[in-house]
Amino acid sequence: MLLYPPVAELADKVGSRYQLVNVVAQRARQISTEYEARGEPLDEKAVPIAVNEVYAGKLTLKDFGVIKQETESDSAAEASETAEPFGEPEAEG
Repeated sequence: MLLYPPVAELADKVGSRYQLVNVVAQRARQISTEYEARGEPLDEKAVPIAVNEVYAGKLTLKDFGVIKQETESDSAAEASETAEPFGEPEAEG
């Protein structure tokens, strides 16, 4: 269980708990891949390393290109993309 640094403080640094989980997971995968490619063992697990990077301010959403302000037009465009592709069914008659 993660006790330090506090999750609330970490979430404040990146915007939300959801974004925190995504950033930490992406960075942890990156760290694992880098060490595996070099053939070096990790002294500690990749997730705590990534969490500490977020807490220290070394890792932000900008590092992963995740920052985007959602606007009303973005929401409308997303809603239209998930609508039925064939429109209303024709009336039989």
